[in-house]
Formats: sequence, structure tokens, C-alpha cells
Amino acid sequence: MRRLREDGMPEGRHPFLIRQMTHEDMPAVITLEKASFRNPWSPELLRRELDHDWSTILLVEEPLPNGEKHLLGLAIFWIVQDEVHVLNVATAPEHRRRGVGRAVMDEVLARGRHRRCTLATLEVRRSNEAAIGLYKSLGFRSVGVRPNYYADEKEDAIVMVLDF
Repeated sequence: MRRLREDGMPEGRHPFLIRQMTHEDMPAVITLEKASFRNPWSPELLRRELDHDWSTILLVEEPLPNGEKHLLGLAIFWIVQDEVHVLNVATAPEHRRRGVGRAVMDEVLARGRHRRCTLATLEVRRSNEAAIGLYKSLGFRSVGVRPNYYADEKEDAIVMVLDF
């Protein structure tokens, strides 16, 4: 039997749609990046990630009553050999604390398990306590620090690892 979360929804389930990004999604993704980060990913960098065989960009959308979908978040990750490397997770500021990040990370990790990965890695800003908390709740552990990883803000990154 599945446990129910506080909102009555079965654990591991969510009301969002998750799908792979296409080139047609670029305007919405750029808007999300700009709203989410001081230094958003450029359109050129996003295009390159779309074209790499080893890279995946997942979008989290919410279906609207009129049949349209609203972009809430995304994750960019690589699967190389037996490792998932998470490059970017973004949630629109007005939709944070709704489970968007958890939903997309659950999907990223499920894809890694499906591909028989043994390890997932990521870097997260030292100051991003909400993200660190999410990653710890998913089983990630801190294994080191990359000094000044976010060079523009001179902020360290915490390196986190999850063993599958």
C-alpha cells in the first residue's frame, strides 16, 4: 500500500507533467531561467545541451483548465557511463515549495536507475539551504566543496553524491 502525503496524494505522485524539452520550448525556458537565477543559462548553452546525446532537459508543467500548460521548472542532467550528473534545477520563484523540484529530481533519479547508474552527483550553492535540504531528503550526501564555483558571486558549491 502506498503512503499518502499530507495533501492526500500518493507518495511519488504529483499533479505535474514532466517531459523532455524541445527547441520550441526555448522562449519559455529562457523566461524561467531569467526569473530563477542571477546568471541564467544562455540560449546558446541551452541549445547545445539539447543537441548532446548524453544531455537531457526535463520540463515540469502544470496543466491549466483551458488545456494549456504552464512551465513551472526544469532539470538539466547528463547520463555518462554509470553516472547521473545534475547540472541545473530551476523552479519558477512563484511556484517554489510546491514539490516541483522534488518531482523533477524524482524523475531524473528514476531515469538514472533505469539506465543502471550507480551514482548521481551535483553541485549546489552553499547558501541554497532549500535545495540542500531537498537533495539530502532524496539521499544525497555532502562530499566536498568547490571554492568560488559560482565565480560571479564568489560563492562556494557543495558537492553532493547519491549512491544508487
